[in-house]
Amino acid sequence: MFYNPPVTLQNSPVPFVDLSIEPHIRGFLHHPVPESDNGDSLVLTHGAGANCESKLLLSVAALFAEAGFTVLRCDLPFRQMRPHGPPFPGGAARDREGIRRAVALLRERMKGRTFLGGHSYGGRQATMLISSEPQLVDGLLLLSYPLHPPRKPMELRVNHFPELKTPALFVHGTRDPFGSIAEMRSSLDMIPARKLLVEIEGGGHDLLPRKDAGDVQGKIMSAWKTFFSPGRHDPEE
Repeated sequence: MFYNPPVTLQNSPVPFVDLSIEPHIRGFLHHPVPESDNGDSLVLTHGAGANCESKLLLSVAALFAEAGFTVLRCDLPFRQMRPHGPPFPGGAARDREGIRRAVALLRERMKGRTFLGGHSYGGRQATMLISSEPQLVDGLLLLSYPLHPPRKPMELRVNHFPELKTPALFVHGTRDPFGSIAEMRSSLDMIPARKLLVEIEGGGHDLLPRKDAGDVQGKIMSAWKTFFSPGRHDPEE
């Protein structure tokens, strides 16, 4: 199950704001404890109905900070404009630019690898951005990719998948109405890059599983460490 680790001075997230250029960056920065710092960083973005304070993003940020990552979870530009409601029609390009800015900021500050992650809408925008700029990050973490709207399986959001050349780890619940596991597997075949699908048994779109689903965080981190092991650049097997 997801959990929030004990808060200490070392792992407490700190507010982060960068107003130097548009779109602005607003969110929270998680620093790893010094002895576990691996030099890598991760940008995390939220879904269409949430913000960077969602339980899922808090849990994933804490998980990766404990594993040695510097994590920036941030509000997308549309959420900075209004606290509630879905993304603005026609505003996706600005949201992608906000993601690009956050990634660039971490790349400037960190010496290691830079990764990009997002839940639902945030993950979709991340894949669209990286499909056109594959060298921007070293890998992707896609949480509950919104393959299609609920009950509309013909409206697939995969046109850019054939252009995705950056390694991607997908985490998906077996009860997610935005795409079944079978639909995900079929769609991921379109991606030429290395990819891996981690199934969360009983998990919905929020990835919060049933109580008997086991160690979800452990499953994600285990897959991550294997899939993104340092120095691995081999083509998909």
